[in-house]
Amino acid sequence: MIDNTAIHDALAGHIGDAGASSLADALKVNNTLTVLVIKYNSIGDAGTSALAEALMVNKTLTTLNVHGNNIGADGASALAEALKVNKTLTELDISENSISDSIGDAGASALAEALKVNNTLTTLDVRHNSISDAGPSFLAEALKVNTTLTKLDICSNSIGDAGASALAEVLKVNTTLTWLDIRSNRVHADGASALAEALKVNTTLTKLDVTCNSIGEAGASDFAEVLKVNKTLLTLWVNEISIGHAGASALANALKVNKTLTVLGVSDNSIGDAGASALAEALKVNSMLTELIVGSNRIGDAGASALVEALKVNKTLTELDVRWNSIGDDGRALLRASARHGCTVRA
Repeated sequence: MIDNTAIHDALAGHIGDAGASSLADALKVNNTLTVLVIKYNSIGDAGTSALAEALMVNKTLTTLNVHGNNIGADGASALAEALKVNKTLTELDISENSISDSIGDAGASALAEALKVNNTLTTLDVRHNSISDAGPSFLAEALKVNTTLTKLDICSNSIGDAGASALAEVLKVNTTLTWLDIRSNRVHADGASALAEALKVNTTLTKLDVTCNSIGEAGASDFAEVLKVNKTLLTLWVNEISIGHAGASALANALKVNKTLTVLGVSDNSIGDAGASALAEALKVNSMLTELIVGSNRIGDAGASALVEALKVNKTLTELDVRWNSIGDDGRALLRASARHGCTVRA
């Protein structure tokens, strides 16, 4: 049976501007389709503009995914114009569109203008689009007045401390954004510090991912201070940011008093046995964390032994991931054996 509410993946790799235009013509009269996924094709600005025209009249589509095409700033601008009048779209994914062109800051600026008036979009994904510091500044101004967007994924662009600081200013006043992903950018300690200061007053963000930035021990310490006072953040991903054992210790100290965080990812940070031991001490008193991911951290048998002792008393952890460390077979076996029923140890 064909599901007439969703079209996705079937034509991956075969759709160009002409095909997108044909789909757009159909969308102008269709009144049942809610999800259209046409990722990994060869749709450029012309095809995207046709789809944008369809969005101006279509009244049923809620999700449009054009990930991995050839859309540039003109195509993004056309979609932005459509968003100013469209009343049904809630999710837009235009990520990874720098295959032969790029949305860049101009496209981000156009989308930002749309967000100032659009009141239905809840998710915007602009990953891998050659957006630099100017792009987040445009989006930040929009998010100061937008009241519907809850998820913004801007990872794998070229955002530095200035862009991160602009987003931080938004977090101080925006009351709807719950999910922010700025992985794999060029954020350093100053940008992390700005985000941390914002999170001390923000009361809505529940998930922050700053993985694969150059934040370092100082940035980890700033986020640790956040965890001591923030009461809404549920998930914090700080993987591969070079925090070392000192950064892990700072986060561990914060976990001893934090009452809300449930997921912490600190993989690939060279925290070693000292960092693992500090986190283990935190697990003995923390009663909220359910997932702790510490893979690829040079943890050896000493760190594993500390975690074993923590698992004997912790009552809330449901997943501990210690894969790709230097723990021996006996250490891994002890970790698995120490986990209570309902807790999974990935070793």
